[in-house]
Amino acid sequence: MSEMITADLVDLDLSADSKEAAARALAERMVALGRVTDLDGFLADVAAREAQMPTGLDGGIGIPHCRSEHVTEPTLAFGRSAAGIDFGAADGPADLIFLIAAPAGADDAHLTILSSLARQLMNAEFTDALRSAADANAAAALIRGEEPDGTGGVSEGIEDSVDSVDSVAVPAAASAGAATGSPNVGPEEGSQNGPDDGPAERGRPFRVVAVTSCPTGIAHTYMAAESLEKAGREAGVEVVVETQGSAGFTRLDPAVIEAADGVIFAHDVPVRDKDRFAGKPTVDTGVKAAINRPGELLDEVRGKAARGEVTAAGAAGTAGSSGTTPVERGGKPGEGYGTKLRVWLMSGVSYMVPFVAAGGLLIALGFAIGGYEINKAPSVMDHFVWSQADSWAALLFQVGGVAFAFLVPVLAGYIAYGMADRPGLVPGFVGGSIALTVNAGFLGGLAAGLISGAVVMAIQRVRIPAALRGIMPVVVIPLISSAVVGFLMFVVIGKPIASAQKAMTDWLSGLSGANAVLLGALLGLMMCFDLGGPVNKVAYAFATAGIAVADPSDSAMKIMAAVMAAGMVPPLAMALATTVRGKLFNAAERENGKAAWVLGASFISEGAIPFAAADPLRVIPSSMVGGALTGALSMAFGATLRAPHGGIFVVPLIGNPLLYLVAIAAGVCVTTALVIVLKGLRKPAPGAVAQGPGGTDPSTPSPEAKQPVAA
Repeated sequence: MSEMITADLVDLDLSADSKEAAARALAERMVALGRVTDLDGFLADVAAREAQMPTGLDGGIGIPHCRSEHVTEPTLAFGRSAAGIDFGAADGPADLIFLIAAPAGADDAHLTILSSLARQLMNAEFTDALRSAADANAAAALIRGEEPDGTGGVSEGIEDSVDSVDSVAVPAAASAGAATGSPNVGPEEGSQNGPDDGPAERGRPFRVVAVTSCPTGIAHTYMAAESLEKAGREAGVEVVVETQGSAGFTRLDPAVIEAADGVIFAHDVPVRDKDRFAGKPTVDTGVKAAINRPGELLDEVRGKAARGEVTAAGAAGTAGSSGTTPVERGGKPGEGYGTKLRVWLMSGVSYMVPFVAAGGLLIALGFAIGGYEINKAPSVMDHFVWSQADSWAALLFQVGGVAFAFLVPVLAGYIAYGMADRPGLVPGFVGGSIALTVNAGFLGGLAAGLISGAVVMAIQRVRIPAALRGIMPVVVIPLISSAVVGFLMFVVIGKPIASAQKAMTDWLSGLSGANAVLLGALLGLMMCFDLGGPVNKVAYAFATAGIAVADPSDSAMKIMAAVMAAGMVPPLAMALATTVRGKLFNAAERENGKAAWVLGASFISEGAIPFAAADPLRVIPSSMVGGALTGALSMAFGATLRAPHGGIFVVPLIGNPLLYLVAIAAGVCVTTALVIVLKGLRKPAPGAVAQGPGGTDPSTPSPEAKQPVAA
């Protein structure tokens, strides 16, 4: 790669009188060097970024920047204005203007270098040296880190600092220090905190974890991080920052978060995985606040800690059995292959399930309104009568069928996304579509997703010439990975998987008698084992895959009915138990029991999580017994279901609805009885407070137990 900035990209006598003119003058230098292919198109992208948020910073700095398809390689141009140019900073015009141009598909290394400039701009010695630079060569060299800083050292420039500043991950030393109590920033160990340092222990500095993110993720994200870290050093506060920028992000070590006394969110786009920080004193503000007044933010979070103000647990909200929260790609650091595989598969299932719910309910409504012959109706494009119910039924059925057609491609695409991020989407969707073409179905989608992710990860490990890096994510990786995945799916593994899929379908269609009852019991056990977790989702995905066709088999609809019935048992049983024997439960659990009636009736298994978290050894086995009974009875009664969700609200769409409700009631009663008996056997010592997991008082349940969460 050529140097990011050269003397030709420096204008020490910038005469522009507006930010638009300044951007044009600097961009023209990029065009002259072939770094920008379309001047007006690039300036339009710069203006669009500027419209999101002004790029002026206190201290006389303007940093217009954008990612654009008109940029051939990462480039930086620098201009120095004697009169100053208004970039929207609170303290007035900017005399130092940096125009950053990043290709639309810039890779992580390039973005890391760009973000390093943002950190450098927080160094007063660096900006003072630029203001006194004698010529363009000296200014360009200074930015590259090649000139003395005037204090006997060498200024670390953008092309050097990439080796010393981890702009994406948490520095290892910082993580270790925060996790072990050895300060990496701030005073030496043994220093004392002031009286308003909140919950920090005496003998160590106050600890803060922070997340910074801006719309583009190139400049302000990293400037805010540098500003907070600098303010922390001055105030004697340990600060560790997670920068969620364009180059991606690495999660803070959970031990670092656990050891923190407070949290700062400085962001203009949503913080990813925000619920990790629940239960901590938190300051939530914009990214520029962290740049301009970091000391005030640190004081604010210390004040909240002193007053005991914390964020509510369960910040991520709730989701039902078919509404899981998408899983973060890649999993946590240090996880084994088996755990990563589960995370990848859950990523695909999480994104697939909304299509299941929408498509399945639309198809079910179409059958309910138009009868079971509605699947033979002509296309509504050719025949639609506004006043006829059959036309509306056909419309619902056909829209639902279109939604269902996305299931396997979405599953495959987001499994690949979970493995390889965005580059995995194209081959994943292509492989999933081929799985449908060759009739490989759900199993083919799983295989296509895993293969696509693996192919992309393999390509990403190949050393690529610098000239090709900009087009890798948008041209090379999609092209090569789609071709490889297409070959494997069409020629190598598609037919064997299709044969396996057909054999499994034929087996399910032939299930009857004892075999069907045993399958129902197994699915019921899986649905109640982890209440919305991976095992629950495997059973649910297995059932929904069977009805994800225009004309599902009778066996597939029986499986769907058994799965939904079993998933309703745990929350309904906990609601009943808290109603009939409330004295066995604390006040918080009795309140959760009221909500569990609605959650259970709606087929949201997670409604039982507060009870399982507080008393897993009694609640989970009891739920599994009741769920297995319900699943077995549902299969024995021959109940069928075309809708993938809905609980009691889709009873009109259930075959043998009365016996289906009997199956649910039987499981609920058995689970309720077991929970009451097992809890009644517990005999705490006189006057003792009943203890939850880990010796906690169950009247103050753990964060996981306060409300249902999506697993």
